[in-house]
Amino acid sequence: MKNLFDVDGKVAVVTGGSRGIGAMIARGFVANGVKTYITARKEDELSATAAELSQLGECIAVPANLGTTEGVADFAAAIREREPRLHILVNNAGATWGAPIDEFPESGWDKVMDLNVKSLFFLTQQLLPALRAAATADDPARVINIGSVNGLTCSHMNNYSYSASKAAVHHLTRHLGVDLAGDNVNVNAIAPGFFPSKMTAHLLPHEEEMVKDIPRGRLGSPEDAAGTAIYLSSRASAWVTGHVLALDGGHIAAA
Repeated sequence: MKNLFDVDGKVAVVTGGSRGIGAMIARGFVANGVKTYITARKEDELSATAAELSQLGECIAVPANLGTTEGVADFAAAIREREPRLHILVNNAGATWGAPIDEFPESGWDKVMDLNVKSLFFLTQQLLPALRAAATADDPARVINIGSVNGLTCSHMNNYSYSASKAAVHHLTRHLGVDLAGDNVNVNAIAPGFFPSKMTAHLLPHEEEMVKDIPRGRLGSPEDAAGTAIYLSSRASAWVTGHVLALDGGHIAAA
């Protein structure tokens, strides 16, 4: 019982790992002994994050554009070449778009859906051989999809494709959780509330007003993101699959 949350010695991939929640999760993994690959589109930013995290453990940057099927295939091939066994895949890479409903463009719909849903599915598909190779009945391999509270309740913002994409991620998580259970691959999702990040930067000037709707009275912290991902990657959650865990300080419960 003492080692229920131990992830030391595992191998993980975190997409969108150069900043925001992805970087928070990657930091938690690296600091706890996980060999962690991070990927993002902007190579300079990615390399800087990898260099910073490498002071805590093993972190490797592999630049990729996961917004295209070619980019997904190239990245998956690069990971399989390096790691025949993959214990953890965190599908965090994502995009958002906001515009009034009468002006919302098809390009804003497609960009968000392609990255947030399509690439998530096909990257998982293409890394399944490595995930299956690492999996055991007692300690399954893990896929952790990053959804959003916007996929659970109305955001009251004009981010239509984003909220729809995150609802799709949540349901896809349930579907994959059932289908891959027999392969000893657990699939769960984290639905974060408000964390400081580039995606929420436009809301941060209103932080004092925002936290009034959060029962815990604050925004999310790096420890919150990392701790939840470590739980979902450890022996402690071996019997948990197909679920969406709201990480929101009680925001949804109080809505």
